Amino acid sequence: MTITFAVRGDHIQLDQLLKACGLVDSGGAAHAAVESGQVRVDGRPENRKRAKLRAGQRVRFGDQDIVLVAAQT
Repeated sequence: MTITFAVRGDHIQLDQLLKACGLVDSGGAAHAAVESGQVRVDGRPENRKRAKLRAGQRVRFGDQDIVLVAAQT
């Protein structure tokens, strides 16, 4: 399944994105998922919990794909 997420502003942190998409219940759960290697950004494993993500990037968590797009103003 693919989720399209509109980034407001310049970026969103990876942990905040996972929470905003409803894929984790808390920041701690987001941090644990990243630390355990469950998250990929643009096809590569990401171990930075607060990685700054921008429109045009793709995140994979479990069976979920998240496509980041620029928010319409």
